[in-house]
Amino acid sequence: MSAGYVAVQWNRNKLWYDALLWLGILAFVGVYMVVSMNRFPGQAALSPMILLIRAFANCAFVMLTLILCIGPLARLSPRFLPLLYNRRHFGVSMFLVALVHGVLVLIWYHGFGPVNPLVSVLTSPGSYDALTDFPFQRFGVVALVLLLLLAATSHDFWNANLGAGLWKTLHMSVYLAYALIVVHVATGAMQQPETGVVQAMVYGSVVLVGGLHLLAGLFASGATQRHRSAEWINIGDWRAIPNGGAVTVDIARAERVAVFRWDQRKLAAVANVCKHQNGPLGEGRMVDGCITCPWHGFQYRPEDGRAPPPFDDVIATYRLKLDGDAVLLDPVALPEGTERPIILVRSLLDTADDS
Repeated sequence: MSAGYVAVQWNRNKLWYDALLWLGILAFVGVYMVVSMNRFPGQAALSPMILLIRAFANCAFVMLTLILCIGPLARLSPRFLPLLYNRRHFGVSMFLVALVHGVLVLIWYHGFGPVNPLVSVLTSPGSYDALTDFPFQRFGVVALVLLLLLAATSHDFWNANLGAGLWKTLHMSVYLAYALIVVHVATGAMQQPETGVVQAMVYGSVVLVGGLHLLAGLFASGATQRHRSAEWINIGDWRAIPNGGAVTVDIARAERVAVFRWDQRKLAAVANVCKHQNGPLGEGRMVDGCITCPWHGFQYRPEDGRAPPPFDDVIATYRLKLDGDAVLLDPVALPEGTERPIILVRSLLDTADDS
């Protein structure tokens, strides 16, 4: 990390985001209860506690669905990249909503017997052979424990101490938690066909999450195949690269390149992965003449991929050239830390038409 750069942690934008997020959560719960009591006669007969339990459950499920959609949407279009900025806050808030649901279930359904509520929820009678008597609550408990683990390790402390690979593998278990929750809802709430809303919500969520991930995978695979067939990759007009920012290019499976533009006309291409904790450099900005990772502020010089002194991190660089106004990228990486002649950048400046 550069000596003069301060990584973004809590700031006014994030505080406003959290405030609006929780206002939205409270609004969802309130609207759910009002609509349930006034529009669906069957639910109007339920106690307010049961409606509250269901409201928090539905809210958490909708939030998790949205969280899992952010990644593929950002890969499909850079317009969705700003959604990644606060995804951690969204995820921790989702866990807290799910936790409220779990605590209310323990109190209402397991808190008035002689058995410890935690023991009761895990030992409640049921049969895995009968869908109508399926012990669905156990799947919810396991999912909640996974979400607790993910929320607790969302802080940068764990990101740094677990290491990038282990931390990322751990947080990929959100998909396991999602699958467990789908089973939990499908064998629990969906067995009570009072309104059909739950069924539509679950089916819609599975189709949306699965469809977006499949579409993003096909998009990346198609881009990779096209790029493999070309010696130089045409990534489009250099003006389409945001000044001070970058576009990312898929060149092979799980391999991406970030092409930056700064000072209006300067161009450089580097590996998209930050050496600190695998942060997406292409989502970062140029700060003080250095490529700055959006996660923790680690920086690299665009001309050689080296971190500014006294730091020694280094990333791979790539060759660029212009064909008219089109930027061409050589998909073969140069050795990490290779310094490309400054004249290459200047020649790009001289040949570019800034009309």
